[in-house]
Amino acid sequence: MNKVEFVYWQDENVWIGYLKEYPDYWTQGKTMKELKENLKDIYNELVSGAIPNVRKTGELEIA
Repeated sequence: MNKVEFVYWQDENVWIGYLKEYPDYWTQGKTMKELKENLKDIYNELVSGAIPNVRKTGELEIA
């Protein structure tokens, strides 16, 4: 089972979030459970190649 980190917050009655690796793709849900399901859907679409020109984050080591 893969684990993916996400960022989330509550704005009034809605939970909003995005995957840390894909910060350009936000989603929302009425509950935390719904938000997590929507994040899983976005992840599957992003890694399947269904969405073109996906920008990702990376880490660079500077000596």
